Amino acid sequence: MEQQLKNVTVDKAANIYFDGKVTSRSVWLPDGSKITLGIMLPGEYEFGTDSLEVMDILSGDLKVLLPGETLWREISGRGTFTVPANASFKLEVRSVTDYCCSYGSGA
Repeated sequence: MEQQLKNVTVDKAANIYFDGKVTSRSVWLPDGSKITLGIMLPGEYEFGTDSLEVMDILSGDLKVLLPGETLWREISGRGTFTVPANASFKLEVRSVTDYCCSYGSGA
């Protein structure tokens, strides 16, 4: 993913989860697709998906347990993982983590 997004629309209201420990903003791209840009504070979280999600970790330190897996994946710095639609995944965030999430079958 490019470092800058051009010609986009951003929702001013934040998406707030886990008592404010995870927040994001929805960004609408010129083709009508949506991504979210967010921050996760240290903690343990479990998320569910409606559609395929590609999580691009821009900076941070965390572990992720993906659906159907028994081993946690470590990400320190940058990294990417994909979660299928209608699934859940767990995160153990160890430091403030900056992320971008893309959605849908073409994410």
